[in-house]
Amino acid sequence: MKRLINLTPSRGSRWLLGLLPFLLLAMLYMSLSNARLAENPNDRLLPTPSTMASSFYHLATAENVRTGQIVLWTDTFASLERIVIGVGISALIGLIVGILNGGLPIVRAKLSPLVTVASLIPPMAILPILFIAFGTGEAAKIALIVIGVTPFLIRDLQGHALRLPDEQLIKAQTLGASSWQVLLRVLLPQLTPRLLNATRLALGTAWLFLIAAEAIAAQEGLGYRIFLVRRYLSMDVILPYVAWITLLAFLLDQLLAWVSRLAFPWYHAGEGDKS
Repeated sequence: MKRLINLTPSRGSRWLLGLLPFLLLAMLYMSLSNARLAENPNDRLLPTPSTMASSFYHLATAENVRTGQIVLWTDTFASLERIVIGVGISALIGLIVGILNGGLPIVRAKLSPLVTVASLIPPMAILPILFIAFGTGEAAKIALIVIGVTPFLIRDLQGHALRLPDEQLIKAQTLGASSWQVLLRVLLPQLTPRLLNATRLALGTAWLFLIAAEAIAAQEGLGYRIFLVRRYLSMDVILPYVAWITLLAFLLDQLLAWVSRLAFPWYHAGEGDKS
């Protein structure tokens, strides 16, 4: 008898099994929505899919009377710009400090305690400080993402660098490599794909900080729009916006995965056997 742990579904079966939870959730939502609307046709908590689709289509096509802009795309581009800049800065700092901390013990002794302490500070707790220091413009929102994501990336890359075989570092030095050559020729190529994977893991956290910052102080953005319409209980707008944010996060995640597989096929060499 084949053990459950050894059962591997085919590609088609994986798709079906992956869709099953979404179908069950959709059926549950429809059941609850129909039940509430049957009791109160004006209920706004669980709108029908057609109502949400109509609201989303209006936001995606109709121009705002006051600004002349299309709301959905204005919010989307504003949030994407903030998330890309914030995560990009975090990745750059994380890579540089992670390599230095992982490769140079003297640097690690100085910076590692600071990074550890910084990673334990709740970024949302210092959001008021950021607004005071940077104002309510773009800098504070981007800074929140950087402060929230960077320590995680540094610690992940530092840990991965310390787990690399010592033989690689010894052989490089035996061949005459200097400290900087070891960092650039041995650590950097192996930490870069790890950085992409770590960034994928940090995207969810980055979106959380972005939505929180936009909810408090913004004039446009996906988080701003959600918290703007919540006072009217506009679930027909809030739920599609949440789904839209989820789709954008998924696309960014898949983009990073594609770049990683394209640029570093050797790093993903064993994944095909487990998929």
